[in-house]
Amino acid sequence: MPATDAEGFRQLWPLLFLERRLPSAAAANAELERLVLAREQERPGRTTQYRADNLFALEHPAVAWLAQCIHKTATDYCRRAGMGYPIDWSLHGWANVNRLGDYHDPHNHPHAYLSGTYYVRVPSSRATPRNRADVRPGCITFYDPRIANMGAIRDDPQSDPEHTVAPAAGMILMWPAFVMHFVHPNLSDEPRVSISYNLMVKHPEKHLPRQE
Repeated sequence: MPATDAEGFRQLWPLLFLERRLPSAAAANAELERLVLAREQERPGRTTQYRADNLFALEHPAVAWLAQCIHKTATDYCRRAGMGYPIDWSLHGWANVNRLGDYHDPHNHPHAYLSGTYYVRVPSSRATPRNRADVRPGCITFYDPRIANMGAIRDDPQSDPEHTVAPAAGMILMWPAFVMHFVHPNLSDEPRVSISYNLMVKHPEKHLPRQE
């Protein structure tokens, strides 16, 4: 439970979000892109059938590299959140190939603890919107899970209803799995290739919150 400071303020219900670039990702990305596009040729519906298999079950050097990076990122995430004890989790992942016009509706990831996406390939340019200035092609937007912005006023950090990220190749994102997010349409002729993942905690009874 966060402590109350000397002036009586306490920060409640924080939401931790992680965005970072993985170093030396170019070579692995080239291998991952070849692998993902080859698997898409074998079964075109893989992007929408993410439960069908687990990308991280493959024995492939680039997949093993990414899995190691995700585990390290999740360890850093939990440490920053204040959980200074070992946590056992399983990793499930799937590839996304978003071509011209493809998008993902607002959704979250049930039955997982943490979720995230790693960007393998991002179109080199984003098409200029023709009709509306607020179109954000190729981006991903996260929404405040609380009903907190009903009476929002300017500069109140508790009332910002959304956070949008413009991805780049080599970027990894991680967030609590319950957070709703929306993948904006790809308006480029180039495909956007990413790998999404879930971390499911094993034996959660060990990690139940203390009742106070």
